[in-house]
Amino acid sequence: MTHTTHTPDPTIEELEKRCESLETQNLELEKQKAELEAKLRWFQEQFRLHQQRQFGASSEKTDRDQLELNLFNEAETEANPSLPEPTLETITYERKKARGHREVLLENLPMETIEYHLSPEEQVCSCCGGSLHEMSTEVRQELKIIPAQAKVVKHVRHVYACRHCERHETETPIVTAPMPTPVYRGSLASPSALAYILHQKYVEGLPLYRQEQELARLGIPLSRQTLANWVIYGAQTWLSILYDRMHVHLKKESVLHGDETTLQVLAEPGRSATSTSYMWLYRTAEKPAIVLYDYQQTRAHKHPKAFLHGFQRYLHVDGYAGYHGLPGVTLVGCWAHSRREFDKAIKSLPEEQRANPTTARDGLNFCNALFAVERQAKEKELSPQERYEFRLEHSQPILDAFSAWLREQMPRVLPKSALGQAIRYCRNQWGKLVAFMKDGRLDLDNNRAERSIKPFVIGRKNWMFAQSVRGARASAIAYSLVETAKENGLSPRLYLTYVLEKLPNLDTNDTDQLDNLLPWSPSIPEECRVPKKAK
Repeated sequence: MTHTTHTPDPTIEELEKRCESLETQNLELEKQKAELEAKLRWFQEQFRLHQQRQFGASSEKTDRDQLELNLFNEAETEANPSLPEPTLETITYERKKARGHREVLLENLPMETIEYHLSPEEQVCSCCGGSLHEMSTEVRQELKIIPAQAKVVKHVRHVYACRHCERHETETPIVTAPMPTPVYRGSLASPSALAYILHQKYVEGLPLYRQEQELARLGIPLSRQTLANWVIYGAQTWLSILYDRMHVHLKKESVLHGDETTLQVLAEPGRSATSTSYMWLYRTAEKPAIVLYDYQQTRAHKHPKAFLHGFQRYLHVDGYAGYHGLPGVTLVGCWAHSRREFDKAIKSLPEEQRANPTTARDGLNFCNALFAVERQAKEKELSPQERYEFRLEHSQPILDAFSAWLREQMPRVLPKSALGQAIRYCRNQWGKLVAFMKDGRLDLDNNRAERSIKPFVIGRKNWMFAQSVRGARASAIAYSLVETAKENGLSPRLYLTYVLEKLPNLDTNDTDQLDNLLPWSPSIPEECRVPKKAK
């Protein structure tokens, strides 16, 4: 006989506990699902941003189709066969003709004229045999490029003595003709040669090894080690004197911009060759235009604190915390960075959603509205005080609405999403972002510093690293002089030639004489200035 075991039915309490347990498990699974979905969205955002960085437009303002230039298709992209050349041949008559675009374009260049005449034997009419007379001229203008040339300048210094004293006196006065002090004793380097090497490296981004090859093709066998010695000597011995004076003047200003970028220095004491160093940048907002680079091994707060010691008032920066706590300095944030964060959030969306109204686009529109106010103020050519009042009327309501919008959106977005990062950036930087409202001289962004540090970043792509600490410091000094010269409308090569001729022959302790050599000085010769573009 088979016996079956009877399992008692669960009680209501046990069923309720099971339901609670299943609900708890379900909630946990729902939570895990939400976390996985959030991670998936984040990875999808990162993938789209990676695609955008790799294949898309690098600017948040420029259409993708406009950025097709690269090393190989620049000529094809820039060429426009339908654009007519200014007339190359003109017929000149006695009546005066209006000057064309070509004449204005070439008016600042030296002119070489080659005339073509018929010989007396050829000045005979082919019809009747009579004499020909000149009735007009045909003129064709061409642009002639003269590549770099080199020659040896031999300085011969004559020494004089008195024949009478040589014959009758115990001592003979000797008089030596004056000669300029060389820029580099015991070297072949002249001011123009040194300026040329500095210009090629720090303006044209040409590494020394390529300059070595170029000079060899000109028949000048100078090694890159010699060129490196010239660069370091010229920067540290002479240009550093002007760099220090520029530093003094920079700290007297009340509005500055700051930024920093990475640099690799191979032979830093106590550090590996792969260590990351930094090139800091500081520049003025108004005239005089001063741009200074400062090489340091780290990105620590102590470096801007030391460099800007004595500076007071306003410093435009990005979101980096290393600038915090500078005594007597109010930090002014960068709205271009805020705008960039929202633009990044839009680009992280699926392509079909980017043009639609989204929360990220709402944030971008707030930023765009502030920039629109700035454009209006610029068009009106307002004074700093008028600009301050104009902002109070037009920018302040936008800021108030944007601040309320940020507080409303903060709890609604995932913190690690691109949109969440954009909102958090604005919330964290808000005190610095609204600081531009304090003074009409302040900018809405830190683009001045970003534009000024860009030449160094481009140059770094060519020469990639500095060999030594001395080389990195020399680069900081040289970049400071050439970029400040460019900001003040000077030709860097001609300006460097001028100051390298003057500095060895003046009292470098006389600050007035030094100030006359600074790039914004009215004492700089006109030939050092870049000709103004024809309008």
